[in-house]
Order: sequence, then C-alpha cells, then structure tokens
Amino acid sequence: MIFKIADQPHEFEQIHRLNYKLFTEEIPQHPINEEKILIDKFHFKNTYVIALNQDRLVGMVCYNEIRPFSLDGKIENLDEKIPAYSRLAEVRLLGVEKSERKISIAYRLLQKLCAELISQGIETAVVSGTTRQLPLYTKLGFIPFGDLVGVPGALYQPMYIHVTHLRHDFRTSEP
Repeated sequence: MIFKIADQPHEFEQIHRLNYKLFTEEIPQHPINEEKILIDKFHFKNTYVIALNQDRLVGMVCYNEIRPFSLDGKIENLDEKIPAYSRLAEVRLLGVEKSERKISIAYRLLQKLCAELISQGIETAVVSGTTRQLPLYTKLGFIPFGDLVGVPGALYQPMYIHVTHLRHDFRTSEP
C-alpha cells in the first residue's frame, strides 16, 4: 500500500469515481449520474492524500486552507466555535473503498495528511465527520463542536483537531 499526494491524471479520475461511490451511492448526498463521477466543488483548491494498492485507488482524504470552507457555509461564525489557531485547514472526503475498509487505512491516510499539514505549517483542521463514523473520529482525537450539519441520510458532526494530536494509541480489532 502506498500513501501519497495525488499528482497523476489517472489518480484524479479514480478520486472522482470513489467520491461518487462514497457520497452518492453510499451516503446519499449527491444526485445519481450516468458517468458515476463526482467532482468535488472544491476540487480546484484541494490537495488529496491517497492510498494506492498497486495503481488502484482504495482511499482518499483532502484538505485546503483557502476560505470559504464548506463548513463556513454551514456554521455561522465558525472561527468563534473552535480554539484559536494561526493556520487552519478544512479536511474533507475521507473515505475508503468498501472492499478495503479497515481502520488502519483510514488512520494511515490521516497520519500522512497530518504530516503534510504540519510540513505546510498548518496546526489545526476542521472536518465534517459522518455520524456513521463518529467513534472512529473521536478515537483518533477529533473533538466535536456545534450542531449536526447536512440532511437526513447524510448528517455530519463538525469537529476539529490540532494536527499533532492525532492519536497513535488507538486499538482496533480489525482482521
């Protein structure tokens, strides 16, 4: 398994296909389309961390620090709801192919992401964590704040993390 920053056209094509699977087919957040492709509305400013098994994308997460964030449109006065920071990023689109779903892949994506954020001088990140995976997010060190956002069937908990606080001591019973 390789964890890296996406930089190849075939990687971005797979990102759009996985995005569709996760956020249209699995979590009904976006409308169905024949192409089975979903290009994130913030794609132009996202940096993607990906997990590759050979050349096949099995997981992804992205970040950006260019405001407005997705959460800015969902939470009024976002900055008042989180601790003070010097540089902030929004983390989005954390997902792993259903057939490859293991906590270790999600964790390693976040570990690589946090290393990337630290190297860029970003110390705090906000996320909208799916309510389906709240135990995972909190186990990894994310701190919930505010009310749920989204729509029924696609509800998210706003959370933040100081990127150096990604927990390394979690335990899992995965196979």
